[in-house]
Amino acid sequence: MNPVIGLDISKEESHGQAFLDRGKPYRGTFHFEHTCEGLEKLLQAIRDVEHVSGYRPTLILEATGHSQSPVVQFLEEHHYLFIVIHPLISNRLRKSNLWKVKTDAADAYLLGDLYYREEFEPFKNRGVQLLNLRYLTRQYEAFSKMCIQTKLQFQAVLDQVFPAYKGVQDQPSTFFKTRSLRKLD
Repeated sequence: MNPVIGLDISKEESHGQAFLDRGKPYRGTFHFEHTCEGLEKLLQAIRDVEHVSGYRPTLILEATGHSQSPVVQFLEEHHYLFIVIHPLISNRLRKSNLWKVKTDAADAYLLGDLYYREEFEPFKNRGVQLLNLRYLTRQYEAFSKMCIQTKLQFQAVLDQVFPAYKGVQDQPSTFFKTRSLRKLD
């Protein structure tokens, strides 16, 4: 047996579908919230599959940004193997499927079925420092783009007000010094 549980992660709640083996779904779809009680419900579902199959199930879920964080952290704390896939992979399978159903329960089923169709690597824990560094890098890029956009907007306004004036962006300190000196006169 090769058990797997497909998890469709949403903002505050998630749905899951367990499979004991390929083409053998176990029970129906279950639902849990991202609270302590809800995550205990997930743990009970995982242990139930583990008890019936005799193997620890792998869990598969789509990357959802910060929405997946409580579930991923819970799975890491309990040392369960899980796979995080890009949403485009499951979307491609959904489009090739005859039934074009988009519900949380159907997505959980689709993810479980997808596990048996393709080879995936388990999620690698990147550590808090790496995640913080990634966040800071993205913030730096966003602020850099904002700075460039502000300079371009400033230049556009300056071109409208003083069409013949050139070089403000190269020497902004000189521009502001001459402006302040003129005020003193």
